[in-house]
Amino acid sequence: MLKKHNNKPLLHRNSHVSVEPTSSPGHDTIPVKNRSDAETATGSTARLSWGVRSDVGLVRSHNEDSFLVRAPLFAVCDGMGGHAAGEVASSIAVQTLADQAPLEADDVLLGAAVEAANAAVIQGAAEGKGKIGMGSTCTCLLIEDDRMAIAHVGDSRLYLLHHGTLVRLTHDHSYVEELVDAGEITADEARVHPSRSVITRALGSDPDMYADHFTLNIATEDRLILCSDGLSSMVEDSEIEAIAVSSTTPQAAADNLVATALSAGGHDNVTVIVVDVIDDGLEEQRRKKRRRTILYVTAVALVIIAALVGLLAAYVQSSWYIADHNGTVGIYHGVNYTVFGLNLSQLDMTTTVETSDLPQTVQDDLDRGIMMNSEDDARKTIESYRAQIDQEKTDAAETAGKSTEGTDTSPDNPATPEGNTTSSSTSGGE
Repeated sequence: MLKKHNNKPLLHRNSHVSVEPTSSPGHDTIPVKNRSDAETATGSTARLSWGVRSDVGLVRSHNEDSFLVRAPLFAVCDGMGGHAAGEVASSIAVQTLADQAPLEADDVLLGAAVEAANAAVIQGAAEGKGKIGMGSTCTCLLIEDDRMAIAHVGDSRLYLLHHGTLVRLTHDHSYVEELVDAGEITADEARVHPSRSVITRALGSDPDMYADHFTLNIATEDRLILCSDGLSSMVEDSEIEAIAVSSTTPQAAADNLVATALSAGGHDNVTVIVVDVIDDGLEEQRRKKRRRTILYVTAVALVIIAALVGLLAAYVQSSWYIADHNGTVGIYHGVNYTVFGLNLSQLDMTTTVETSDLPQTVQDDLDRGIMMNSEDDARKTIESYRAQIDQEKTDAAETAGKSTEGTDTSPDNPATPEGNTTSSSTSGGE
């Protein structure tokens, strides 16, 4: 039975713990009903969905398995040592994990929590909880986005179903697994070997026990299966794969796997946790990355635009030109352009130099605006225009004066032919 006390689960004999997900592991736990034959638990978060089934089996009189569900932390512990011992060891193990597991997917810290569970089981036996020599397996995982930390000791297993293919992620710490590694027997032979229950490493057996631990990447739509050997010793991996593939929900998968183990004989307690990865967080990371990229590009663009505007403003402030202004030549500060309806120049000074007095080519240039290096250059240019105009007027006046002097039309000096004639006389016969 699970009770609430100081916001932490208290585990008692013959109990399994299923703790609902919270924002921080170790808080807001709730009890789950215990049943003599089977226990289930199901739930989901935005990232994960899971289902659990634990059954005493068809041969044993009591269930020595315990499990922990505190998303994103999951564990299966298979107790050893007989009645009033194995179940106590597994309960102490999940309690310690619940208290000491890290908040992030750090396999080193998770392994340390399993090693703390080992010390707690040994201490519990010394204090009269359970029996001396009791022990437990422990296989646990903690999921964070697309990473999964795993810590493991004993022969409880963790499988990964990825794109329809089942992969065993843990290595059994058992005598028959060593025989398989040595090539002396096959995996199928190990399942029925007479020494299949001999465990080479477990909680409660050695104060210096160490846990295997590692981190793997996971992806959306992956399915994880944690189980005691009540499943793996009764059902071949190929059949576990087929059931995992065909079951639509995690709870259905857990139920179907346990049912298959019972149909095969149910010689041991069987506990199965199935966890589906709904969202590995990568899409959210990609969205955040895209937002950061957009913000970065926008910021860079704004800086560039600001720099260009600054350069343009500096260029406009340092620019001068002359152009026609209502028939006279004016001096303008800026450049003769309009950007988005904004005129980039302003009239600085008007003059009395009339545009019409200038050559046609200059008039055409003034219509477009003639760039000047400075205001002083503009003034000098206009003065040169003025001098040119004055000179042309002076030259025109002199030319007109010379033309007038070459032609005398007064009465005293008529310009007609008659005025220039002389009379002559002839004597007749003198």
